[in-house]
Amino acid sequence: MYKHLVLPLLFNMNAEKAHGFVTGILHFLFRIPFIKSIFKRLYSFEHPALAVTVAGLTFKNPVGLAAGFDKNAELVDIMETLGFGFVEIGTVTPRPQPGNEKPRLFRLKPDKALINRMGFNNRGVEVAAARLKYRQSSILVGGNIGKNKDTPNEKALDDYIYCFNKLYDFVDYFVVNVSSPNTPGLRELQEKGPLKQLLTAVQQLNAAQPAPRPVFLKIAPDLTMAQLDDIVEIVLETKIAGVIATNTTISRSNLKTAASAIEEIGAGGLSGAPVEQASTDVIRYIREKSSGAFPIIGVGGISSVAGAKTKLAAGASLLQVYTGFIYEGPGLASRICKGLVKS
Repeated sequence: MYKHLVLPLLFNMNAEKAHGFVTGILHFLFRIPFIKSIFKRLYSFEHPALAVTVAGLTFKNPVGLAAGFDKNAELVDIMETLGFGFVEIGTVTPRPQPGNEKPRLFRLKPDKALINRMGFNNRGVEVAAARLKYRQSSILVGGNIGKNKDTPNEKALDDYIYCFNKLYDFVDYFVVNVSSPNTPGLRELQEKGPLKQLLTAVQQLNAAQPAPRPVFLKIAPDLTMAQLDDIVEIVLETKIAGVIATNTTISRSNLKTAASAIEEIGAGGLSGAPVEQASTDVIRYIREKSSGAFPIIGVGGISSVAGAKTKLAAGASLLQVYTGFIYEGPGLASRICKGLVKS
């Protein structure tokens, strides 16, 4: 029903408006007392074999919702009923910011992909923290943190520390996002010197807390092998929990969508099926280079049980979906979980 009825309706709308429409409908529906139980019956699948412990946290299943879908922590309780094992909110910044000019989210239907240049649009970390304070479900939540667009890189650490402090009481793990292609200069923080300094400072702050949270680093799929070697070295030296591989790509190679349409869309990060192989390659390389010394959360192009199994075989301990969730619908997490149990 989703692909034949709901998806065509949504795809007749502007992509960003469609996202807002879905969010509004879900909030409306979940005000009706029996809807939660119906959604759980339809879309949630639980099995003891799915439970996995990563970085000291026990996830009821390994399929999570990637950052970007629920930027402002509005949908955490709802996503729990759709069968997700965890939800990553954000990316959040210290101050609210509108993001880049619209339109900034585009569908590449022949490729089952998206291009976005959202630019960390969010209502600020304090809004997200306030919402998480009153969440009702027990689903594990990650806090994906970034810097404001107008914060120079030399002061970026202040933004990450601010977000860490505001979210500490309300999230189960943190993600340091330095890999979005849509904030000018942000990816420069992936370079060895700035990255080591940033992660060392975050870890020092984390270690001073009564119950330190696992900290993950989200990386781009466009890094060279030398840069990935540096990433592995820095993760081991700073003793952060692990890596999320990967963010969106700036590559436009091997797309089915017409080149003229791609050129008209312009800049932005590409997600979905076209990034699947690159993401898997990064996961496999990091796993082998590190000899499995730390966990990897695999994200990029997962839209099926087979895709999920490929990521796990490459070395991922957990999975995240976003674009596949949009194209495949609300049953994706449960279908993957069922498939993993059968394997």
